[in-house]
Amino acid sequence: MTFSIVGRCARTGAVGVAISSSSLAVASRCVYVRTGVGAAATQNVTDPRLGPALLDALADGLDAESAVARVAQAASHAPWRQFTAVGVRGPAAVFSGAHSLGINGDFVGEGCVAAGNMLAALDVLAACVTAFEPDLGRDLEERLVAALEAGLAAGGEAGPVHSSGLIVARDVDWPVSDLRVDWSQTPVADLRALWTRWNPQRDDYVTRALTPGAAPGYGVPGDDR
Repeated sequence: MTFSIVGRCARTGAVGVAISSSSLAVASRCVYVRTGVGAAATQNVTDPRLGPALLDALADGLDAESAVARVAQAASHAPWRQFTAVGVRGPAAVFSGAHSLGINGDFVGEGCVAAGNMLAALDVLAACVTAFEPDLGRDLEERLVAALEAGLAAGGEAGPVHSSGLIVARDVDWPVSDLRVDWSQTPVADLRALWTRWNPQRDDYVTRALTPGAAPGYGVPGDDR
């Protein structure tokens, strides 16, 4: 019931995930990032414990393929799970269990991997990766959102999607972007709108956390700086 892409930016060291699903609030349980470690997604019949387990495996020094293998071996009900991971170095990796739903699969690209289930067609995943791969100075968030848009344009899920999310970690201990559309008739378009609004403010919130005396004002009533 989901398609997603995990990826990293070789230029900035950012790692992140974008995801969309017919299910409610997909990003609340399926996307995980850790600064300096990597990104992971867990989906299909979702076990939210697998995302942190993948990041722990990457933090232990395993590459993505080995991290995915370790988690797949230890996971309960592994045939019902589909999950992906990318580290700050090396190829991305994926596990798709034998009981993944409907038309399902994965597509590994340069520094990224797309995976999905109950898809309209497997072309959805190739479209995600093709849209993601060119850097051209784009922020990782932009590349991830563009990947979702391309996947949706290629058919997306077999049925309508209703939720989406985007999460990116870069150079501080928390996600610099964590955007969610929990229920909508147009969740990918809504995620694009959220990213467009968030992008000019993203780095200001990092400044507010690290050097509040130098932080820009909020520009709202009550802010008299």
